[in-house]
Amino acid sequence: MSDPTIQTFCCHHTGSKEDLAVKIMDEFNTESYNIVCLVSSTIGILGSIYQIFPCKISNPDRFQNMPVTRGRHIIIWLAVADLLASLGVLMRSSLWLRYKSIMPLPDDETSVLFCSITSAWTQYFYTATWFWTLFYAIDTLQTIKGRDSHPLLYHSIAWGVPAATTAVGLSILYIPNATCHNLKTVTNAFFRILPNYCATYVPIAMVMIVNPILYILAGKGVEVSVSLPLAQFTSKERKVVDALKLKFFLINVVFYMCWLPNLINGIMIWTMWFNMPVKIIISVWYIMALMNPMQALLNALVYRKWQTNGKGYRSMFSTIHKQLNLHNELSPLLGSEPTRLQLSPLPPE
Repeated sequence: MSDPTIQTFCCHHTGSKEDLAVKIMDEFNTESYNIVCLVSSTIGILGSIYQIFPCKISNPDRFQNMPVTRGRHIIIWLAVADLLASLGVLMRSSLWLRYKSIMPLPDDETSVLFCSITSAWTQYFYTATWFWTLFYAIDTLQTIKGRDSHPLLYHSIAWGVPAATTAVGLSILYIPNATCHNLKTVTNAFFRILPNYCATYVPIAMVMIVNPILYILAGKGVEVSVSLPLAQFTSKERKVVDALKLKFFLINVVFYMCWLPNLINGIMIWTMWFNMPVKIIISVWYIMALMNPMQALLNALVYRKWQTNGKGYRSMFSTIHKQLNLHNELSPLLGSEPTRLQLSPLPPE
């Protein structure tokens, strides 16, 4: 999982019972937590692999001739980021389970270094998945409007911004001596810990706010593209539009399921710092440990569901494309490129 609270456990601590982190660890069953992380990250890795090589697994001959379209390109890189993030969770949890210690001992420099590196690795690649999720929604809307994709810009932002936010957030937290517990003043704690929370939660909140808006606009765009050229909106067109809207809705639901617990955790910690509900916080951590890596599997279900169904909505959308004399090519939506019509402006009323 990617969470700033867990990342603070990489810091040196005094071992004093007055240390909040030590208090939490006293009630935290780290073995069961790491087992949950191992199971969920393994499932996430399998989901990512299926997302990257779906046709090669089910039909090797078809995979050789399948073009990589703009939507498929984004899906692949989203899955790659998910795969690497899940590998980070798997490696960290395996070693934590082996050595029975999440929090390093007061003088254990090696554990601090390992914990900080794996935390940076996991946060970086999960942040990349949030940006690729955003870019899929942006590119879907761009496709429906008949506009070109910008893969170079997507890659620059999806890999560059997470590198900057992760480096800044964790550097402030760990440098120079990885002592982020028992800071003398609230102001020191505020400026030492808060930047890493912002680096984590701001991108999540951004995707939660922006993506639903983009998909609402995309759904309206599909309705116009399907119905306006024929001046009709039959049950066949309605099924296609409803299928697309359902897909958009499920993509948003999956993201909220996987990352809303992280936001809840952050809000609870910062609003209840002096009266921390430890048992509730730990329960949220278990949910995060389960749902964060599961994003890869759930993405494989919602992003690829209609693209592999040759007898369902995919063929229906292709039929409409033939009626509209459009190019029959794969897209990030149902498996066919959404309508790219050069619509003339409406006459003034």
